[in-house]
Amino acid sequence: MSQSGEGSQPPDSTDEAATRHRVRMQRRKVAVDARIAAASGKRGVLVVLTGNGKGKSSSAFGMVARALGHDLRVGVVQFIKGRYATGEEAFFRRVPQVSFHVAGEGFTWETQDRTRDVRAAEAGWESAAALLRDPAIALVVLDELNIVLRYRYLALDVVLAALRGRPTTQHVVVTGRGAPAALLELADTVTDMHAVKHAFDAGIGAQPGVEL
Repeated sequence: MSQSGEGSQPPDSTDEAATRHRVRMQRRKVAVDARIAAASGKRGVLVVLTGNGKGKSSSAFGMVARALGHDLRVGVVQFIKGRYATGEEAFFRRVPQVSFHVAGEGFTWETQDRTRDVRAAEAGWESAAALLRDPAIALVVLDELNIVLRYRYLALDVVLAALRGRPTTQHVVVTGRGAPAALLELADTVTDMHAVKHAFDAGIGAQPGVEL
């Protein structure tokens, strides 16, 4: 009786599969190398992270960590979330290379005061606009700016003009649900995060280190 067990493949079949895989990967490498060689441009990019799924801010702060790994200076403005103590604020405020600004008094359904929300957004935008003019800042994160634009707390054309006029090597990440079409058009990279499941729907509250 065979020791290989039911469903095992003869050695020559395994060798053939390995050969096919190697040939396929060689072809793929040629195609990928060609695309990498063609992508020779170097300039600042605008990244927009939107959609109803979790992970937009988490992704943005992952990029902050990457930038710091390259000894780059970073600027952060958090709109909307100011009422909440977040792990990212507590951590990145300790890092000298990060300029961290909080501009918000909580989510809009909690403040219930449009005048206050507009005032907070305008104060945050002053910090953001200064960062977007500073060539020493390599990465700017505008967390939840899309929410501010959605509710028209800031003029979209003013924001777009500042993004277009920023230093040519500066990267910007904008997060939040409901990104406006004009911002998506201007962006170099757009990710729309879709919700498949979320623990909150099963009655599990926001947890430090995961949501906060």
